[in-house]
Amino acid sequence: MLSLSRRLCLRTLRMPVNSVAMSTDNKLIQEPNKIDQTLKYQDYFGVHDLFTVKDLFDARVHLGHKHTALDDRMKQFVYGVRFGQSIIDLDQTTLHLRQALNFLAHIVYRNGIVLFVCRQPQLIHMVDKTAQDCGEYSYTRQWKSETFCAPHTFFQQEVRLPDLVIMIHSKDNHQYNDHKAIMDSAKVGIPTMGIVDTDCNPNLITFPIPGNDDSLSSTELYLDIFKKCILAAKQHKAADNLQ
Repeated sequence: MLSLSRRLCLRTLRMPVNSVAMSTDNKLIQEPNKIDQTLKYQDYFGVHDLFTVKDLFDARVHLGHKHTALDDRMKQFVYGVRFGQSIIDLDQTTLHLRQALNFLAHIVYRNGIVLFVCRQPQLIHMVDKTAQDCGEYSYTRQWKSETFCAPHTFFQQEVRLPDLVIMIHSKDNHQYNDHKAIMDSAKVGIPTMGIVDTDCNPNLITFPIPGNDDSLSSTELYLDIFKKCILAAKQHKAADNLQ
């Protein structure tokens, strides 16, 4: 699999030098009516049907960390405590996940670039494969702030930064601090969506999704839903272009 830098460079080489952030704008100019149509519907891409509350429950999305590790800013998403473990309110997870998916679909429909970010060793291969399957990008190595904050220096040429960053795990693996990609995204104005467990700070994420961020079953579900959402948006785009 190509590294992020190599893949972004290859995409940039296929675009005119002055069109780093113009391809989407050109589409908006050429097809304003089709773009406007997507905003007239509450769920134009059908993200509501991508999962159910039972799917979340079966994937153990509701299981948070020990209650003693609860971040006060996550109290609003906690249903209760069972055997010392925080239980996440899946009704709120459903609401926030569908809102995030709707935003994701609109970004993809407008030719936006999506970047999956994760540093947890047990999840890296799943994240990379999902990004590859849906034709997007992933960054699963140690994060360097220059990637977003000094891209011309880091890549040695002009590149187009992603339009949305998806944080599969909002903590860095080594020191278990908030992942620096979240702060760097905010610095350059890139929206983020991500899974926030009960020990995380949801205020750092543009579209926080309360849920278990440690188990393989929950991560597989998230990634499968994200992939289906991206592919659905691309299919809608292709179908609308034929009309």
